[in-house]
Order: sequence, then C-alpha cells, then structure tokens
Amino acid sequence: MTALTQGYNGRRVIESLDLSIQPGVTGLLGPNGAGKTTLFRTLATIAPPQSGQLELFGRPVANERQARRVRRRIGYLPQDFGYYPAFSITDFVRYCAWLREVPTGNVDSATQEALTAVGLAGRAQDRMKSLSGGMLRRAGIAAAIVGSPSLLLLDEPTVGLDPAQRLDFRELIRSLARAGTAIVLSTHLVEDVGAACDTVLVLSDGQVRHSGTPQGLAALATSTAPGDSPLERGYMTVLGDRRPDEGAEC
Repeated sequence: MTALTQGYNGRRVIESLDLSIQPGVTGLLGPNGAGKTTLFRTLATIAPPQSGQLELFGRPVANERQARRVRRRIGYLPQDFGYYPAFSITDFVRYCAWLREVPTGNVDSATQEALTAVGLAGRAQDRMKSLSGGMLRRAGIAAAIVGSPSLLLLDEPTVGLDPAQRLDFRELIRSLARAGTAIVLSTHLVEDVGAACDTVLVLSDGQVRHSGTPQGLAALATSTAPGDSPLERGYMTVLGDRRPDEGAEC
C-alpha cells in the first residue's frame, strides 16, 4: 500500500501509510487505538481506503470487482466474528469456505484439513453455541485458514487459548508460512511475536514506528523502559513509554 489514508465518521485513523507485507510471519504490535483493526479491515478489502493505493498480490484494488478477485485469496480472523449459533463447527468452516469461493470439489477436504490443523476434528459436529472461548477461537482460526489462503490476517488469534494451545498455534502458523502463506498477526501478547514472527511492525497513531526483526526491536530497549523481557522493553521504548489508552478502538 502507498500513501494510504483510512478512517471513519470524519476521523482519520491511518494517514499516508506506506507498507509492504513480505512473505513469512509479520507481527503487528501497537496500543489500543493505533489503527491495527482498521489496517486489517483495509487489507481484507472490507473497507476501501479513503485515498492512496492498495495493491494485493501484485494487483491494484480500486473497486469492488478487483476486491472480490483478491478476496478469494485472503483469510481473515477478526477479533470478534459472527456465526450462526446452531451451526456445527463443520457447517461454520464449510460456510466460510463457500464465502471465499473455494472450489466445490475441494470444500470437504479443505474443511477437514482446517479442523485437523486446529485440533477440532474430533469435535466437528459440536454446535457453535456450545463452544468454550478457546474452542470458539480455534474454530475461527480454522475458518480463516480453510482453502489455504495466500494472505492470512489474524487479529488477536490467541485470546482464550491456554498455554498448550498457544504453542500449537505458533507451530501452525510456522507451518503455514513454510508452505508459502504470508501471515500478519496482531496481538498484545509480545511473547507470541517473539516466538513466531520473522518481522515485527509497531503501529502507533496510524503510522509504522518500527519495522524489523523481533531481535532488532529487543535491541532498542532502554534500561528505564518498563517490561518483563527485552522485547517488551524494546516495544515500550519505541512507543516512548506510552501506555495503551483504556477503551480506545480501531
């Protein structure tokens, strides 16, 4: 994306942002209100940019026809996602495969592969309304990865997962990256970024304040910055020790 500006209700959340997503796993860090969810919605072609150029898979996305063409190759897990409570997990993932226009002949196998990848193959007929928070999150991850998208956008994917499930999730995204998927992972859990990501972006006030490796971010840490690890202290150093705004959105 080049000189991208995005916002809502007269408020600019992202302004003149230049960003290139590279293959591998990119971690997106930033305080509440930094523009992370707005950026994801723009990359997922849900909200067209107010100005600037959005380009995905080497093609400009300037209208709905172009957006639909690239949307088939994008998997997106919002922080809060909707579902029909009476659907089984299989129904839900199959429905998401249909929305992404996965070829009909591949839907069943793609659904089974996605459920197996998140450890839900044995619970495939459970109703969505009966799921715990962690299982619901895993169902959402399955829906995002079904059909092997080229670009995977994950907004707080490990919320509700226990430590063992978070380890499994890290291995899952590593395997997807090895298979060629470009993954962008937004999280407040800095340790997930350090363990799973090749690149980390720090977003604040709609601008990228840092781009580099997790090790490079950790190296920026000052001795007075708050945090329990070098990576957390490096993150807080980049933010200028700015604390997240309570209740902020976008």
